[in-house]
Amino acid sequence: MYIFNVISLLGGLALFLYGMRMMGNNLKEGQSGTLKVVMSKVTDNPVKAFILGVLVTAVIQSSTATIVITSGLVAAGIISLNQSLGIIVGANVGTTVTGQIIRLLDVKGDASLILKFFQPSTLAPLALILGIALIMFFKFKKSDNLGGIAMGFGILFTGLLNMTAAVSGLKESGIIDKLFMSLGDNPVLGYIVGAGVAFALQSSSATIGILQAFSTAGDIPFKVVYVMIVGIYLGDCVTTALVCSIGAKNDAKRVGIVNIMFNLTETVLVLVVVFIVHKLGFLDNLWNMRMTPGTIANTNTIFNMGCSILILPFIKFYGTASRKIVKDAAKPIGKYDDKIAALNPVFFNTPAIAFGGCYDCLDAMIHASIDNIDKSIALVKKFDEKVFDELNEEEENIDHLTDCVDTYLVNLSPHVKEDLHVRIMTEYHKVVKEFERLGDHALNIAEDAKELYDNETAFSEQALGELDVAFDLMKKILNYTLIGFERRDIESAKHIEPLEEVMDDLTNMLHDNHLARLREGNCSVRAGIVFLDILSNMERIADICSNIGIAIIARKSPEAGLAHTYVSALHQGGDSDFNDEYIQAHSEYFGRLSGDTPE
Repeated sequence: MYIFNVISLLGGLALFLYGMRMMGNNLKEGQSGTLKVVMSKVTDNPVKAFILGVLVTAVIQSSTATIVITSGLVAAGIISLNQSLGIIVGANVGTTVTGQIIRLLDVKGDASLILKFFQPSTLAPLALILGIALIMFFKFKKSDNLGGIAMGFGILFTGLLNMTAAVSGLKESGIIDKLFMSLGDNPVLGYIVGAGVAFALQSSSATIGILQAFSTAGDIPFKVVYVMIVGIYLGDCVTTALVCSIGAKNDAKRVGIVNIMFNLTETVLVLVVVFIVHKLGFLDNLWNMRMTPGTIANTNTIFNMGCSILILPFIKFYGTASRKIVKDAAKPIGKYDDKIAALNPVFFNTPAIAFGGCYDCLDAMIHASIDNIDKSIALVKKFDEKVFDELNEEEENIDHLTDCVDTYLVNLSPHVKEDLHVRIMTEYHKVVKEFERLGDHALNIAEDAKELYDNETAFSEQALGELDVAFDLMKKILNYTLIGFERRDIESAKHIEPLEEVMDDLTNMLHDNHLARLREGNCSVRAGIVFLDILSNMERIADICSNIGIAIIARKSPEAGLAHTYVSALHQGGDSDFNDEYIQAHSEYFGRLSGDTPE
């Protein structure tokens, strides 16, 4: 009953694919913090880019992942399309590393003691033991990540062993030999099968691995293997191109097109060269030779490396051709489009890179909001219609950035697992709304200034002097907020809360002073309403900065995440640094108020 062998084969395939994904995901997770930095430093030298593509793919075990990440970096403007070309070629070579690892299936049972440790039947349980030990019994920073890599490696080889055992059972039926013999008689069918399986599994490495597993139990000749391998190249690159094109900018789509053109060229080169060499009689001994996991791995590596060396000098022509295939459409360019482009779904599986794009957008938001606050303060003192319009336009940009970042974070959330990434996600979810609110209050103050101007109303000298003191305190709070966020600086963030408390006291006093001026008839009712509204907005800006400061601190000190508890503890007087800074700031700003002369 060969049905049970088929079930075992499919179960082994499931373990193999899951192990490969688990190992790859953990490798990416462990290395993704440096991937963006390293890949962004690629020069226009295609050789360096090629080497980088090989190394990155060898590390994360997926040419698709490397090319998709590259596509995202191109879309974000971090690297150019020309810089990406060498990486694409290198990624196709780097993916052969998996096949070279799987060739351990060739290690025989009568090998030396040392080599026996590298037999899959020994290596798989050793990797699983190491992985579970790292996950369950060790708690250093990367223990879970390293454990996941080891577990994935062990599961991958366990799946391979299951497949080879199932295939060995099927060998007796003669099905495998007949199947591959028929493919040898019909190379076009072999090419289609290779492409179809690679497209379905979305991995050339996995498809080559399956072919290697079959080779342990069946007589698969070279004439079948080589056409299947070139078919695999096409099937894998089509999947990659589809992923690169989803919601992407034109240059990102071109990355996928270049990958298809490279693989099509590689396919033609291999088929033509093998055909010519075979007709000249140089492959007679190899043509019907039974292939092993090792010879399949070597064939794959030689094809990829040889074609890459031949094609690399001409790779820029692929970039030119891709621009003709995917043409640019004329459209207005938004101020922050380059930063928004970095919020690419292709980075979901590498959260460190995804968070880098979020940070760039958030940094633009806080700068834009603080600049708008500065402009609104200037408008209170001297109104300018042009500046008011600029402020309104920038407020629309801030709102758009908010929507983009907020949506991206929501979609990224299911992919965030590591503790540090969870804390970053929590911080960014909190600050994105707070940065938008800063911009909203800047607009409110600007509209107050416009109301004064439209109604030809002005503040008294004493009111302007009081506002100057409050404005200076607000600027100091905003400066600490900016430094705290940009530099992940907890010490700067800790300066915010005592100054926010002084701002509360200051606005209360200015509110009382204003009521006194109203009673004495030294201020018009219309100007008084505007004055109170400006005070209210300044107080809320300080409150927002307090929330941002707590979010920054909570990223490194999760116990500060409960804002009410954290702030209450400070206000109870138990923190000497808070008390000293509050007293000093209170003395400074209230001292400046006491120097004001009555109207």
